[in-house]
Amino acid sequence: MNSLYKKEEEGQQESIPDRYFSVQKVSEITELPSYILRFWESQFEQLHPQRTRGGHRRYQKKDVELILWIKNLLYEKKLTIKGAKEELKRTEREDLIDPAILGKELEEVLDILNGA
Repeated sequence: MNSLYKKEEEGQQESIPDRYFSVQKVSEITELPSYILRFWESQFEQLHPQRTRGGHRRYQKKDVELILWIKNLLYEKKLTIKGAKEELKRTEREDLIDPAILGKELEEVLDILNGA
């Protein structure tokens, strides 16, 4: 299956492949404008994508997962930036993300990448 997300067994979540993504692709995947991604880099010390020699951002799987987690904290749980920073420091990612919400987000990403 040649898509961003590979379905495991039925009932399990889809996973993000280990590869690099441009800021435009991450913006499309997360449904967040690129300026928000750049702003979050300045606010969340955990978010620091690699850079190419030309200075372009290259996001890895872990970066995309972190962005989806931050999005969940800010948009679904309605935390402030300060509150989200505290939660990132205090709690492990698996304890915060509601699997149902993450699963829905991942399905939407798959639809976007498959051109639906």
